[in-house]
Amino acid sequence: MNRREFLKTAATLGLFTVIPLGTGGWAVGGPGPARKRLIVLFLRGAVDGLSVVVPHFESAYYDARPTIAIPRPGGTDGVLDLDGRFGLHPALEAVMPLWQQGSLAFVHACGSPDATRSHFDAQDYMESGTPGDKNTPGGWLNRLLAVLPGTHTPTQGVSVGETIPRIFSGPIPVANLSLGKDAARKLPLDRPAIKEAFARMYQGTDPLSVAYQKGSAQREELLKQLDALDEEQKIADHGAPSPLGFSLEAQKLAGLIQRDPSIQLAFMDLGGWDTHVNQGAVHGQLAGHLRPLADGLSTLVKGLGDTYQDTTILVMSEFGRTFRENGNAGTDHGHGNVMWALGGRVQGKRIYGDWPGLTDSRLYQGRDLAITMDFRQVLTEVLAEHLALNEQQLATVLPGAPGRSPLLQGLAKA
Repeated sequence: MNRREFLKTAATLGLFTVIPLGTGGWAVGGPGPARKRLIVLFLRGAVDGLSVVVPHFESAYYDARPTIAIPRPGGTDGVLDLDGRFGLHPALEAVMPLWQQGSLAFVHACGSPDATRSHFDAQDYMESGTPGDKNTPGGWLNRLLAVLPGTHTPTQGVSVGETIPRIFSGPIPVANLSLGKDAARKLPLDRPAIKEAFARMYQGTDPLSVAYQKGSAQREELLKQLDALDEEQKIADHGAPSPLGFSLEAQKLAGLIQRDPSIQLAFMDLGGWDTHVNQGAVHGQLAGHLRPLADGLSTLVKGLGDTYQDTTILVMSEFGRTFRENGNAGTDHGHGNVMWALGGRVQGKRIYGDWPGLTDSRLYQGRDLAITMDFRQVLTEVLAEHLALNEQQLATVLPGAPGRSPLLQGLAKA
């Protein structure tokens, strides 16, 4: 079996991810300690940031959204006031304790400077870290792995899902696994006869055999950890049903991070945010997605325990939605949005950025929230302060990115 056939078989069986390193062969690193963690959650479909963090002090917001605006604080089903100007959608109530504790912050009027309204292109640019350039090889999280100190292992970067996303693509090995209810399901390669055949085929000391052996060992270790977590959760739940969807994945990811100090970067994504029709206000389609999002984030933070102190969680989406609601009681593809930052070292309880306002003259192209903060500036702040990257490393991870913004000072303390 040649290398191409081996990769195809391994990918089909879900064994592990092995990526070529230049032209010198194949490598899967050994275990190594990692203290500071970064988790990125991508909301695919363009979430309506103006309904997530509501500018309730702006009368223009209510004029432009007669059926989908979130009521002002203090009234029935009103927004959860944050700072007297902005408020959180009531469906996000589960994360309010994090705001009150000072470990949750938002960066409003933030996003990609590229003007595209294409989901595919905008997601590609945010995952590559190079807006407007489709030729960038790999994603910024993989480049981040390349500059982090220590030995690289397939579990230093973990992607939750069936395939490696654009943001993690590149030369550094990354583990991808599903953490849903079937996370620990047996695959064809787990059958004794198949496992034994592969073990015989790749029992040598050549680079390809070593890659197989280490990848196989990593998978077995992850499965053992998941089995142990399932047993612990059954005891802790005391007969109650397990949480569904995102909360379940968040709970298991937190458990893996707690158990495995080599996991330093993790990526998850959630879909369903493209609300062109019947978006809803306090209740409805959007609220139905925001509630499990908040529950999952709360579960993730609780599950991380003491590890949360050294973890930063970023929540991002490809672009925002139109300022005005459309004729279908929804919103269309927009521009500016809001980014979230959570973590034990995040200086929270603050809305960062430079709010541009919602008057017609201040809207982007007369229809969208303008962008006053490049999303890469948020990434740069976190990478510089939380992960201690120097200028050269930052330029490698985010080539061509603008410099750090003084408006973000304190967002991610060292």
